[in-house]
Amino acid sequence: MTRLLLVDDHPLFLDGVRAALASHPDLEVVAEAHTVAEARALAVEHRPDVVLMDLNLPDGSGIDATRDLLAAHPDLHVLVITMSAEDDAVVAAMRNGARGYVVKGAGRTDLIQAVTTVAAGGAVFSPTVAARLGDFFTGLAAQPGREVFPQLSEREREVLDLVARGWDNRRIAQRLFLSDKTVRNHVSSVLTKLDAGDRTEAVQRARRAGLGQE
Repeated sequence: MTRLLLVDDHPLFLDGVRAALASHPDLEVVAEAHTVAEARALAVEHRPDVVLMDLNLPDGSGIDATRDLLAAHPDLHVLVITMSAEDDAVVAAMRNGARGYVVKGAGRTDLIQAVTTVAAGGAVFSPTVAARLGDFFTGLAAQPGREVFPQLSEREREVLDLVARGWDNRRIAQRLFLSDKTVRNHVSSVLTKLDAGDRTEAVQRARRAGLGQE
């Protein structure tokens, strides 16, 4: 039996998803969350196998929630619920560990197929999204400074690169689909790991390593 956590703040939509999933004998909805905070708490309490995650929640981004849930529960699989597969936020969610997406309004068969595929360890996304992810990871592999700053995570290095370009936290948050608070935390972590006295020193070191190039 595959245990599911639904995360969305629209009751009518949740009713429809719950009804569709109930028609499959091997799928069980064990909990429903309406906020990021509830999703984190219910994931701990119910230990679901798959989370269906909306990207726009009242208290934060489903992208941040996806990253946090997967960090705390590595065996979890996240399937994004989205209004449009062309939304940049879908690709951002994939970068943060989601295994695919299902478009709101999809039929029962498509929804169940997406859930069962992700539950089995597969991925669900279009060729367009796959190509964009391929471009992202190819660029990441060639990113300057990987060997220079091995103590940084990929996300921290990405933030440092944008800081070195002169971007402020708000613009970085918009680019990476993160909250302002998350970006501040990443910048603080970068300064600590680089033993940099301030943002200016970190920028100077990043540029010497080849980061911050437009």
